[in-house]
Amino acid sequence: MARLTGKVALVTGGARGIGAAITRQLGEEGAAVAFTYLASQRPAETLAKEIEAAGGQALAIRADSGAADQVKAAVTRTAQHFGRLDILVNNAGIELPGTIADYSVDDFDRMVEVNIKGVFVATQEAVRHMKDGGRIINIGSVSSDYMPIAGHAIYAMTKGAIASLTRGLARDLGSRGITVNNVQPGRIETDMIAAVLKAPGGDKIHEAIALKRFGKSEEAAGLVAYLAGPEAAFITGANLKVDGGVSA
Repeated sequence: MARLTGKVALVTGGARGIGAAITRQLGEEGAAVAFTYLASQRPAETLAKEIEAAGGQALAIRADSGAADQVKAAVTRTAQHFGRLDILVNNAGIELPGTIADYSVDDFDRMVEVNIKGVFVATQEAVRHMKDGGRIINIGSVSSDYMPIAGHAIYAMTKGAIASLTRGLARDLGSRGITVNNVQPGRIETDMIAAVLKAPGGDKIHEAIALKRFGKSEEAAGLVAYLAGPEAAFITGANLKVDGGVSA
């Protein structure tokens, strides 16, 4: 029996990149998986069909992670559709690069809305549905501790907030046995890293990785699946890097 059989998970931003790998992995582990997407309708539909074809259960929900009402509705719909909610993976995130001299307030607000407020809203709503012993797993970034190139200060700030929020929530929810952890991917092969590599100084990123390669989405997803499982019941408040030694 898969270790997550009987569990229900929600992955925000779960249709592409690391999010899709997480959605797929949790489904393979036996969980019924709901996931949100915004612009990636076709990849979302394809992923849901893939999970169902393998004998699993999937639900794709269109929701903007920067809109509080849509985030709340996605959590509620997941709990109502599957009858419960055991695992929340706050994966949705964006990066709008730019240096401080010309960074727009609109871009700043959007980054905060998706990368911080969306996590807060999803978590707050999820714990209203979770029984004791649930799992909350945030997807932060090694950028909160290590930023080798210019133009990503605001992104790093938002991911630093997630690291701090993780520690605080672990205290808030510990009495219920709900664990809260933060997976911090490094340079993973996704559309986001492709854009960063094209920016000035992007060529330095590969040089800084101890393992001399970029990571794969499945390598981050594997840690998420472990944290969602029974073996990780005594791990909470942790910020865990999956970065190939870039921050070593």
